[in-house]
Amino acid sequence: MILFLLPITAGAQKLSINKATIDVGKTGYEVPVTATFELRNKGSRQLVISRMETDCGCTTVDAQTRTVAPGERFTISLTYDARMLGHFQKQVAIYSNATQEPVFLKMRGVVLEDVVDYSNRYPYDMQGLLASVNNVEFIDVPRGSHPEVEISLLNNTDQVMTPNLLHLPPYLTAIAMPETLEPNRSGKIILTLNSEEVHSYGLTQVSIYLAKRLGERISNETEIPVSVVLLPDMSQFEGINSQQAPLLHLSAETLNLDAHHKQGTIILTNNGQSVLNITSLQMFTGGMKVKLAKSELQPGESTRLKVTIIPNQIRRARSKPRILMITNDPQHAHVVINVNTE
Repeated sequence: MILFLLPITAGAQKLSINKATIDVGKTGYEVPVTATFELRNKGSRQLVISRMETDCGCTTVDAQTRTVAPGERFTISLTYDARMLGHFQKQVAIYSNATQEPVFLKMRGVVLEDVVDYSNRYPYDMQGLLASVNNVEFIDVPRGSHPEVEISLLNNTDQVMTPNLLHLPPYLTAIAMPETLEPNRSGKIILTLNSEEVHSYGLTQVSIYLAKRLGERISNETEIPVSVVLLPDMSQFEGINSQQAPLLHLSAETLNLDAHHKQGTIILTNNGQSVLNITSLQMFTGGMKVKLAKSELQPGESTRLKVTIIPNQIRRARSKPRILMITNDPQHAHVVINVNTE
């Protein structure tokens, strides 16, 4: 009997929840509010959700999928209709083959008769901590400079917060002002770039996370992508006769692509008197593929840059789709090609 049961136990499902309770903050009367929970099937077999039961008819639940392969992540959304004033806590019971007992997901918040609209100044709700931006860019940064970006914040919950940024790389520092944020109070985080710590010229990207307090787990909802474009060392061009230098010419600086026209081409030509080298070709966002036929062009030589977009992926991009090129042309040491997908 023991030997018979061992394989069943070993193959049991495991359901991982990023955050089982979400505080959605404030909402207006009869203004529905939604909490989105992130889950993962950490078992070795396919996870199947058999049913989902809410604790009242005032809430609805929606699952991204009812069947989840081993290792895959998925989301479940719980929406409250906000038809009663005051504090609320709602939950949904998730029944699946992952656990013998149901798993409970909870959302809480408060419904107010009059709610101030912060959508213009703080358009991004990161689990109750409202922010002015959800994407940061340091563009055309000279080596040795220390540019700053200010992220304005508002505590839209009834709990005290200590805002901070998680997973900062060595070249970024952050200071929260004030360190403690009372309910309904605003503050800011000053994010500073230490360009000496950026190792590579061109585009460097990283994801940091806005947290309401130290030790908080990260999630996609609190992600802030950061892009840094460090200018090439211009001293390499000192003493070069402009008439003898390479000279890059583009057939277009913008591509207009959409779901019907997913691919475009730009012709690159060396109109200079020496060899043109394209030392770096990078994309600011996902959802794109680029292919450069040649990275070294003799005087008078041309090549093709093919750009392909993946519509369902590029729609999720937080920053504008662009391509960055670093070259040895003193007049075009760095070139940005815009990709318009609207």
